[in-house]
Amino acid sequence: MIHTTAIIHPNAKIAENVEIGAYSVIGADVEIGEGCWIGPHVVIKGPTKIGKANKIFQFASIGEDPQDKKYKDERTFLEIGDRNTFRECVTIHRGTIQDQLLTKVGNDNLFMAYVHVAHDCVIGNGCIFANSVAIAGHVKIADFVIMSGMCGVHQFCQIGAYSFISNASIILKDIPPYVMITGGVSPTVCGLNVEGLKRHGFSPASLQSLRKAYKIIYRQGLRVVEAIEGLREMEAECAEIKILADFLETSERGIIR
Repeated sequence: MIHTTAIIHPNAKIAENVEIGAYSVIGADVEIGEGCWIGPHVVIKGPTKIGKANKIFQFASIGEDPQDKKYKDERTFLEIGDRNTFRECVTIHRGTIQDQLLTKVGNDNLFMAYVHVAHDCVIGNGCIFANSVAIAGHVKIADFVIMSGMCGVHQFCQIGAYSFISNASIILKDIPPYVMITGGVSPTVCGLNVEGLKRHGFSPASLQSLRKAYKIIYRQGLRVVEAIEGLREMEAECAEIKILADFLETSERGIIR
């Protein structure tokens, strides 16, 4: 299961049924869970913990030092959950002491070729990142986000669950849950991600409530604080409305409008 040309550090922990391809390098303090497939020419540096049934394709670099001039060889970490796919040339870096020391990836995510995830990012579950998406440091991405090819995300941004971002969008502010973003270098919100929400089983009643919430945020000319007040008045009718209101209330960079 481990190719004879692969280089494995003596203290790396490799579980049962792990396949490691030719010329891959597994460094110190790396832990790889059961059923993972590591292709040829992959580099994994620790401290990194990888869960079960992940697939990592050729030339990926996982757990490398952060690209941060403040980084001074401190002991920082990368944690990856289960059933993620990292395609060719994906790069994911460990955290820094300026944040929580940790970059974290959840479960069931797809990182297409040349995706970059910088230090201290936190990524949820079930996300899809198309080719050449670049995510800067300290970004938080919730569950079931889809980012189209060539998108870039500024550091410290937050991206809400079930949102959809069209190709080559440059994200400089937070994106609320459930919405679609388009517009390249000057992106705007262009509606609810209705098809995506339907595919994830959102009920017609929830969709109707979210449409009302969307109009409060984006169609009534309200300031964000006023929109939050409107959402709080409706949050009892739909749990997703409270998630929206909480997101707006905690946003530090402001939201794309």
